[in-house]
Amino acid sequence: MIGKLQGIVDYTGDDFIILMAGPVGYKVFTPEYLTPKSTVTLWIETIVREDSIRLFGFSTITAQNLFNQLTAVSGVGPKLAMAIMGAIKTDTLMSAIATGDVKTITAAPGVGKKVAEKIIVELKSKVGGTTFDFGGTSTTSAALPDLLAALESLGYRRLDIVDMAQKLVAANPDADVSKLVPMALKQISGNK
Repeated sequence: MIGKLQGIVDYTGDDFIILMAGPVGYKVFTPEYLTPKSTVTLWIETIVREDSIRLFGFSTITAQNLFNQLTAVSGVGPKLAMAIMGAIKTDTLMSAIATGDVKTITAAPGVGKKVAEKIIVELKSKVGGTTFDFGGTSTTSAALPDLLAALESLGYRRLDIVDMAQKLVAANPDADVSKLVPMALKQISGNK
């Protein structure tokens, strides 16, 4: 089995790259955007099926482990797991699973409410005790769902705001939603 590859990105496709490791080019499916001609190191998960052998590459071992956990959920194959991980950052996805945030998970293409709930039920205990580190602080705050709901009611897309909201809650653990919303709006307007 191939565990890790280091090489130069020779070609990028829609959901895969050709990674030149020495004289051999490996077709590696990855949820990450990698630029051609860049040198990368990827943790590899090899999936062997009756009719194919596929390599899935991740820049961190945490992302690879999350991919393995997702594919262990019944009804979630490698293709859907890659779509989820391509749409939602690893930390954000782990946080959504731990907090039972169905809306964030359903924002990924091809994921309905039932699949998102199944992912949460089957994986929450595996990531449930985890705290998420956002620049030196950690968060498991109950204010996060309320902040996300408030920003969504103002018309912001969940995937566009979830990372910023998590960091804001982590940086202001004692603040309630009435204080967090103006801070979030200020950050959003500052990013434009």
